[in-house]
Amino acid sequence: MSVFHPLEQHHVPRCFRDRAAFAFVKFLRFFADVFFARRYGHRAVVLETVAAVPGMVGGTLQHLRALRRIESDHGWIRTLLDEAENERMHLMTFIEIAQPSRLERLLIVLVQGVFYNFFFLLYLVSSRTAHRVVGYLEEEAVYSYTEYLAGVDDGTYANVAAPKIAIDYWKLPVDARLREVIVVVRADEANHRDVNHRFADKLSKHGN
Repeated sequence: MSVFHPLEQHHVPRCFRDRAAFAFVKFLRFFADVFFARRYGHRAVVLETVAAVPGMVGGTLQHLRALRRIESDHGWIRTLLDEAENERMHLMTFIEIAQPSRLERLLIVLVQGVFYNFFFLLYLVSSRTAHRVVGYLEEEAVYSYTEYLAGVDDGTYANVAAPKIAIDYWKLPVDARLREVIVVVRADEANHRDVNHRFADKLSKHGN
């Protein structure tokens, strides 16, 4: 189970690349809000598909870099691949909670294809900016899951039983509900936020 990190945490942009990364994420947030409104379960299904991309891309490119330079990766590869796997488990969980429509399944294919190629190129050009983008994406994820949790607490969304896949993965009680799932997923996102901002900070000091 993930260690919970402080929720109200924001990396203030300090340079042009930080501001560009922040603006890009806010641009994506605008379209997510327009398309999904407050259907947070369906939002999670589509966005977690995208969220699983950066860790895999970053892990792959860091792996190739370590091979080329014949040097240690200092733990980056495993951290990034674990992040990708964790995000995939978020997706598998929310598919059980909010069955995606055909339109949403098509959107998953299109968005993932575009985002994968964009992020791959961005990581090649500036891995620092790529990690900053992920950090800001995760800030938005924490915010969205906090809103989702509030909706469960006030009765807007049914506090349904947690899927078995979530109970097994996060080792939740057998009678866990959606609320417990959102709490652990939000904690995961807070962890990914902190890790990616930290990676971006390290790269700003030492170069890509």
